[in-house]
Amino acid sequence: MDALIQILIFVLLLGLGYFFGRRAERKHYDSIRKHEDELRHVVVSSERTPDREALGHDFDLVAGSVVISVDYFKTVAAGLRSLFGGRVRAYESLLDRARREAVLRMQHQAQALGSELIINTKFETSRISGNAGQGIGSIEVLAYGTALIASSK
Repeated sequence: MDALIQILIFVLLLGLGYFFGRRAERKHYDSIRKHEDELRHVVVSSERTPDREALGHDFDLVAGSVVISVDYFKTVAAGLRSLFGGRVRAYESLLDRARREAVLRMQHQAQALGSELIINTKFETSRISGNAGQGIGSIEVLAYGTALIASSK
């Protein structure tokens, strides 16, 4: 009987994790899309060097960082996937949201400086362990680049 109760609790937590995790993810994607539309004019490029026109600009480092936690359902789904191998789609959406949010925060910083172009964009990703080092508790994504700012000379 105790085993049955434990299984029911596990299934209930799994269902709640799925429901609330999907809901939070959907809201976050809606917010990201809205902000991406607002910041379309701030161009992000991985080009290392600016073109000749940009040489008259001032430069400043801009960065955006975000930490997103993994929900219970994604943890279980990833654990099951690790038994069989293959893509862990549950974590792919997490990384996508984190990367896009970090870029948005970097664009906001560039916009505040009066920049409409960020070059030499780079990303750093790290995991923050959960469960005493067992698995992933959260991930951090840092986006940084060089904002070109119209010179006031």
